[in-house]
Amino acid sequence: MNEREKILARIREALTVQAPFPGEPRAPGQQRPSPAQVRKWLPPAADSFDEQLALFRQNATSLKADFYALNLRDELKSRLLALRDAEDWRKIASHSGELTDLGVSALGVPVLKTDSGYDINELEKCDAGITECDALIAQTGSVLVANRSAGGRALSVLPPHHVVLARRKQLLPDLPAAFELLKQKYGCNYPGMISFITGPSRTGDIERILVLGAHGPRKLTIFFL
Repeated sequence: MNEREKILARIREALTVQAPFPGEPRAPGQQRPSPAQVRKWLPPAADSFDEQLALFRQNATSLKADFYALNLRDELKSRLLALRDAEDWRKIASHSGELTDLGVSALGVPVLKTDSGYDINELEKCDAGITECDALIAQTGSVLVANRSAGGRALSVLPPHHVVLARRKQLLPDLPAAFELLKQKYGCNYPGMISFITGPSRTGDIERILVLGAHGPRKLTIFFL
């Protein structure tokens, strides 16, 4: 048996093992760690809403994201207009949603919607992608998105500036709470793409020099309403 045949044999053997549904034990009798056990392995989480908000702000800012807690929805429009003018947005991409519709309506620039068929080349030309999200995780400063909540797989990745619009009720204390949310929201019908966005895209592969935007958006802005 040559190396090719060995590799194919291992693949065939692996395919005989049925994959479990999301959230179920991976083997008979195997139990998943409880959320309490998992929390022992993770960084400390905050308890109250104000503490969680402060922790998320601290973590997101340290990761080079811009975070703004807004008191009024009209303030969202003025903040987006300021970004449009500062960065000279000529075209943006977004998806249908309560917050996204509110935000893009004030910008006065062409909007590429990703809810249905669209030209991926046109998406690459957009100056910013504006999306909603599933949650914000205070423990890590991460934004949780899925293709169903953020306008597909590419919208949060291709434009150079990703703008996230989040609701106050979407702030979660830690990662176990985020996975519990996914389980409750989607059950076994998980989205095809789930991502924890922790700051803008970055790499330090070359001489440990941090470079933003190497594999995705070089800027991440989060508006918290």
